[in-house]
Amino acid sequence: MRKVTFGGANSLDNFFARPDGGMDWLMWSDEAGALMNDFWTNVDCVLMGRKTFEVAVKGGNAGESPGISSYVFSRTLSPGRHATGATVITTDPAAFVRDLKQQPGKDICVMGGGELARALFEGGVIDEIGFNIHPVLLGAGVPLFHHMSRQINLELIEARPFKNGCVYVLYRVKH
Repeated sequence: MRKVTFGGANSLDNFFARPDGGMDWLMWSDEAGALMNDFWTNVDCVLMGRKTFEVAVKGGNAGESPGISSYVFSRTLSPGRHATGATVITTDPAAFVRDLKQQPGKDICVMGGGELARALFEGGVIDEIGFNIHPVLLGAGVPLFHHMSRQINLELIEARPFKNGCVYVLYRVKH
């Protein structure tokens, strides 16, 4: 069965971005780059919410890349193939991902989308959480996690400090 990982980069106070979507605080490093290269060799599917998708479209990083399918979950976009090559899904995200996990392929990445992640956590389909935590307190912004109806228990797989002060953490979701 395919593994679903929710991950990315966040501030120490658990924000993806500033309130205006700004990500100028991210600290790039060769260590993070190597980690990302390893991660992406095992992924052939990306899931994102509409808000993350719209940011990606503005940045020119939305839709399908060679060998990677993209799915956008939305209550406002029309279902089906988007001009970017991504497929818009308007049905229950957890049910869709549960079916997707059963199909042959590599692992699945949930990009951004704290609201989407909440639905997938509550649906029991996220298997791992991996984040590069940056040594900055933004004070406000786009939240990493949203209110959930139940506790999600985790098991630490890896914690790795980077030379620039960031810390990479990887957890397994206890189902």
